[in-house]
Amino acid sequence: VPGVDEALPAPLPPYRVLTALADRFGRTQTFHRDADGEFAGNITAVTDGAGRRFRLALTTQAQRAEAARKQATASGIRAPEYPQTMPVSGYGADSGIRLEAVWLTHDPAYPEDLPVLPLARYTYTPRGELSAVYDRSDTQVRSFTYDDEHPGRMTAHRYAGRPQTTYRYDASGRVTEQHNPAGLSYTYGYEKHAVIITDSLNRREVLHTGGEGGLKRVIKEEQADGSTITREFDNAGRMVAMTDAAGRKTGFRLNIASGNVTEIVTPDGRRVRFSYNDQRQLIATTGPDGLRSQQTFDERGRLAQEKSRSGDVTRYFYDDPHSELPSATEDATGSRKQMTWSRYGQLLTLTDCSGYQTRYEYNRFGQVTALHREEGLSQYRAYDERGRLVSQQDAAGHETRYEYSVAGDLTAVIHPDGSKQTISYDAAGHPVSTTGGGLTRQMEYDAAGRVTRLVNENGAGTTFT
Repeated sequence: VPGVDEALPAPLPPYRVLTALADRFGRTQTFHRDADGEFAGNITAVTDGAGRRFRLALTTQAQRAEAARKQATASGIRAPEYPQTMPVSGYGADSGIRLEAVWLTHDPAYPEDLPVLPLARYTYTPRGELSAVYDRSDTQVRSFTYDDEHPGRMTAHRYAGRPQTTYRYDASGRVTEQHNPAGLSYTYGYEKHAVIITDSLNRREVLHTGGEGGLKRVIKEEQADGSTITREFDNAGRMVAMTDAAGRKTGFRLNIASGNVTEIVTPDGRRVRFSYNDQRQLIATTGPDGLRSQQTFDERGRLAQEKSRSGDVTRYFYDDPHSELPSATEDATGSRKQMTWSRYGQLLTLTDCSGYQTRYEYNRFGQVTALHREEGLSQYRAYDERGRLVSQQDAAGHETRYEYSVAGDLTAVIHPDGSKQTISYDAAGHPVSTTGGGLTRQMEYDAAGRVTRLVNENGAGTTFT
């Protein structure tokens, strides 16, 4: 405390710039901002707690307009008009700065094997609305369309290889219709304290709400089959009771300060109690029969011991004070397993109680590429540029290959003997036929995605209603 003759420290500014986040293990995520230029003050790079650095490529409205003009000129078409001033939103003035791409620029584990393409890329409409998302293979995976008269109001959305879902709104900007060409469509009606949802099979559900603003909650659901589910909330908006469709009520007792559930009262009156430490970690669960399971944690908040309801104890050991991952576990019989981990939290080795060790290898995206077991038995996996498993080789060297559609559906499995199984899908992604060994199984679906007809490989058909 400063003395009477000492100057008080200067007050903190009302707004401070976030530069880093540090966890209890000493890992720091650092945000790098441009000091000057058109992106001054904006985050343009991030270094994560494992030492990887990512560059956030930003663009301005003027840069996007110029890029569109050049592309249009090269294609011999008219360039779209880009407004110089962005539409004002409920969040205030819009600078027009957008995230264009995320690049991995440094990886301590793979310093010479950095991706040549961005991890993700984004494009925007002339008004700055997100129009498309591209994955790390530069494949477009999502697209968006907006209302010409209402900036930012999405009227259509599509996943790669799937039909486009469209939306209509009322004068207040609330969705009134959602049309899914390959599935159920919905209409939405609004009352003061209720939302009425009707699907294209004419099934009706009503959501009754209570509370206002951020405390508004669904307090009753009238489902299409006539059943009702009700919920009760406290003054902080936390659920304290729920009554299911059969009229059975479950109660929840909460800690008034933390909000943690301290007791559950089942419909038949039985009680399950929960206890927590000062860090809000669950340390004990006591069932209706009085039996208790317990957990203890070390000073860093890591799980140190588990005791089951039957009294069996499992212990966890940690070699690295800067990691939350255990280096060994010991069960109630004294059997011990040892683990080692990569800087990215990936399991590298697992040694069981007999001393047998399994080793794991990964690619730069964290996917398992090899498993090495005792006696030289190894399995290998390969992935395409989109991260999909395309090849798997077993310990005998037999390879199984996989093929996919644009939507990511598995369309073929080529077995080690050369035989091929193919799968076809409808527009919604439901498998409609599977062919293998010259035999085919077929399926049909209704708008809700339920199987309505199944034709087995022998030609026998079954209809479901």
